[in-house]
Amino acid sequence: MTEQPEPRFVGGQAVMEGVMMRGETAWAVAVRNPEGGIDVEVHDAPSWAQRYSKLPVVRGVTTLVESLALGFKALTFSANRQVPDDEQLSDTAVGWTFAVAMTLFAGVFIVLPALAANGIGDWLGLSGFWFHVAEGALRIGIFLGYLVAIGSIPDIRTVFQYHGAEHKAIAAFERGAPLEPAAAQRFSTEHVRCGTNFLLTVMVVTVITYSFFGRPGWLLLIGSRIVVIPLIAGVSYEIIRAAAKHMQWRWVRWSMRPGLALQRLTTREPTLDQLEVALTSLRAVLTAEQLAEVDARPRAA
Repeated sequence: MTEQPEPRFVGGQAVMEGVMMRGETAWAVAVRNPEGGIDVEVHDAPSWAQRYSKLPVVRGVTTLVESLALGFKALTFSANRQVPDDEQLSDTAVGWTFAVAMTLFAGVFIVLPALAANGIGDWLGLSGFWFHVAEGALRIGIFLGYLVAIGSIPDIRTVFQYHGAEHKAIAAFERGAPLEPAAAQRFSTEHVRCGTNFLLTVMVVTVITYSFFGRPGWLLLIGSRIVVIPLIAGVSYEIIRAAAKHMQWRWVRWSMRPGLALQRLTTREPTLDQLEVALTSLRAVLTAEQLAEVDARPRAA
């Protein structure tokens, strides 16, 4: 008998005035357009990453790459729904945007903390594990400052509301509630599989991983940070994946608290209209069997 692949969790991402969802067989993005309606685009879900679903660490890297690709497609769709046809983004513009974003990410969150820690290490005489702790603390500090800063921008606050709507919609689906705005609103904006939780896990794993490199010269220092990114991402994925399956264990819930608390910076309480968009996107990616089960649920009182 052929072994069936393990079902994938429903996941999502907030975009401009909307939410992207990814199910077992489809991905969709739903956006509130300037006229007040909801535009929806649905596609078959890519399956190439699923080929590696039995390979720990590797499956995390391939899933991350797949998610990044879908995320930028969803962002492009959402951005183009907010502007006239003659101002819409081309594929070339999206490609350059992606390249610039990845370069800035590497510079701000990888290279800058490494260089700063190198200087502080010389000043304080840090080496070995404590040098990497200092680097990790700098990286987390920059990350927190970045989240606080962008959270004060009105348009980003709206995106954070849709991020909260995404979490509430998924929670309603996973916990057997009706997929209605009022029913979903009662759930928390926190979710263990959130990308924010993943990023914080990455930053903790980097401290442990980089400690094996000692304190090399600055060229090797920067190079090692970039080369081992896939390994760190894969290991972090496995940690989040395992935690999501064992949240009934007290020590697992405790270990996830910092990442869940951090989501208070990247989510906001959504409106019922925003939840309607998130639930529209969610329903669009459910299989026929899942929709039948959802529609059979008792309606909220």
